[in-house]
Amino acid sequence: MSDLKSHISVVQSLAPASRTATANGTGVDLAGFDAATVVLDLGAISGTTPSFTFEVQESSDNSSFAAVAAADLDSGQPAAVTAGGAVVEIGYRGIKRYLRAAVTVVGGTSTPTLLCSATVVRGNPRKLPA
Repeated sequence: MSDLKSHISVVQSLAPASRTATANGTGVDLAGFDAATVVLDLGAISGTTPSFTFEVQESSDNSSFAAVAAADLDSGQPAAVTAGGAVVEIGYRGIKRYLRAAVTVVGGTSTPTLLCSATVVRGNPRKLPA
């Protein structure tokens, strides 16, 4: 099969929402796939000097998550996000079974708000669909 859809699977980690507080995404199971990329979709941002950070986290058991080491990411995690309207792709080279995105409010007043979501694109499936 030469179509891209047969070679990837897209799973939501952070549902689209207006974030005003720190949030952890849902863990995404990477079993059966040999590659993954976290895609952050950053929309409108508001508040006075709002600032947010994102972190890609990994886990062996889908319950105890920790930040992914920089060596296991093909691009750094975004520095403080202070403007919206961007899509950020972060490739994962680690070996843990579960992956998720987390967002943290790091600054701002007047209720800093960021419309955002995060998905995990799983690639290189060990078994292609029939």
